[in-house]
Amino acid sequence: MRKLLTLSWLLLSTLAFADGETSYQVSFDNAVHHEARVSATFTGIENQVLEVQMSRSSPGRYAMHEFAKNVYNVSAVNSVGQPLTVTRATPYQWHIANHDGEVTVTYTLFADRADGTYSQIDRTHAHLNMPATFIWATGHENRAIDVEFRPFAPNWKVATQMPKANNKSKYRFTAPNLDYFFDSPTELSDHQVRSWQVTSGGRTQTINLAVHHDGIEQDLDKYTEMAKAVVAEQVKVFGELPKFDYGEYTFIACYLPHVSRDGMEHRNSTILTHHESLDEGEYKQLGTLSHEFFHSWNVERIRPKELEPFNFMSANMTPSLWLAEGFTTYYTNLFIRRANEKDHSEYLDDIAAVVNQAYNMRGRLYKTPEGASQFATFTDAGVSIDKTNYKNIFFSYYTYGRAVGLALDLSIRAQFPGKSLDDFMRQMWLDFGKSETPYSREDIKNTLVKVTGDQRFVDKFFDQHVYGQTQADYAALLAPAGLTLEQKDSDSAYLGKLSLHFDGKAAIVSNRILVNSPLYQAGIEQGDEIVKLGRREIRSQKLWDKALEQFKPGDTTTIEYIQRGHTVKKQITFISNPTLEVAKLSEDEITETQQQFLESWIGIDSEQSEE
Repeated sequence: MRKLLTLSWLLLSTLAFADGETSYQVSFDNAVHHEARVSATFTGIENQVLEVQMSRSSPGRYAMHEFAKNVYNVSAVNSVGQPLTVTRATPYQWHIANHDGEVTVTYTLFADRADGTYSQIDRTHAHLNMPATFIWATGHENRAIDVEFRPFAPNWKVATQMPKANNKSKYRFTAPNLDYFFDSPTELSDHQVRSWQVTSGGRTQTINLAVHHDGIEQDLDKYTEMAKAVVAEQVKVFGELPKFDYGEYTFIACYLPHVSRDGMEHRNSTILTHHESLDEGEYKQLGTLSHEFFHSWNVERIRPKELEPFNFMSANMTPSLWLAEGFTTYYTNLFIRRANEKDHSEYLDDIAAVVNQAYNMRGRLYKTPEGASQFATFTDAGVSIDKTNYKNIFFSYYTYGRAVGLALDLSIRAQFPGKSLDDFMRQMWLDFGKSETPYSREDIKNTLVKVTGDQRFVDKFFDQHVYGQTQADYAALLAPAGLTLEQKDSDSAYLGKLSLHFDGKAAIVSNRILVNSPLYQAGIEQGDEIVKLGRREIRSQKLWDKALEQFKPGDTTTIEYIQRGHTVKKQITFISNPTLEVAKLSEDEITETQQQFLESWIGIDSEQSEE
């Protein structure tokens, strides 16, 4: 999204719409069939032909989503209600001529996916992502917006970052311009709200947690306390909350069986969705909350130049998602650990996951972190029907960046005592986030030099791990914290990651085979039928497991399979499973210096602090 608010925009929201206005009315009479009826009125039209369109992308997304596909029954009238001809100029744009300076466009929207990108309408709620819901007019982007919701049920309340309109109706809201409006997801439902205040940076602001769920009050109370703890840990890193435009930040959460798992950051709010209740999910939804709130600094205000301005009609590409999304992912569970909502052993499992992905994801052989970031336009929930080789050639900028974040954090802590990745993020906030000055690739490096005072260290790290594809030595990086990397299973025979389903005659490969694995070297691919391994025929998972038990790492045998009608026999050599685990040295082995390093990084274990 664009840099969304300035003082003049804030003033505009309280003034008369001198240059024309955009107003919306939304009703949900047919909510049981997932339909809304939307009317959009544009006044002060200056062009002879009014161009209106549905967006093709959405704030926080980098790929195309083509929201126009769920819009139909489009009609238009002028200021006195006379019908106007509507011409569909493109798949996502309509033209309306012969107007009198005012046009009201009305259409039906079908919406049945509740997540951070799409909308869902049913008898339980109206979960609205604005670009997926509302048309907009070319040339009217900077005009103020008024929106009125007409709820399906009288007990529906509204959760949104938009301020209420001056008439104080609980269903009418305003936005200073299209950018802010499209950055304001809205939930209408019988949800519950918990609020608390945070004082930082010389101001007191309100955090709201609006949750639509089937749980009980105690579930929400517990979740609220967990959220408070995570928010407090994040404030410690930056020293202050961002200055929210209306003094409030709202978590808009929907935890119901018919919604999809997701999270999406916005300027003064975030969407959180999950199909499990808080109790059923054992409060794992806290991870998404932690991730998205960190975005209120990193991405929303500490923002790559390439995303300014945000283009609603095209894919948005930047080479810096390894920082924007990846570092946010690195901090997601770290804040939960520091808030004592996760113990040391649980967090070490998280670190093991980072390391295993860093070592074993094949995409790092093909792309740098910057290359993975630029590939987001195809992988960020982008839709296509042809098969891809992403399992081999793509390493998600979320996980790739998380691995880079871990390596950089540990490198700074080891080589520059008293400093850490926290200092780098704080400096990025001070230099770029507070002033909302978009940063460049070079700005990232220069900021790290400012923090470490060591140009040579920074150049080497970026050349190897950001611009290059060199893998970090995580065993060496974890050692100062008294942590070791150990192979989970070095004795069992292993051929690579493999998923099979069975037709009674053979084992059919369900997954894409990873580059450089024994299975890949034997020529096996997704859809092939494995007939025999060694002397054993494979007709079930049990027979496959028994066949593997006959061998050890280093052994060689014959594998027979059918590939698109051709029977193939190949020699195959077993390896050991490369999966690693992170272990902490025993109390007798770990030094005081290592213990201090560990606690400075991930905090003191709650059980240990009680002792």
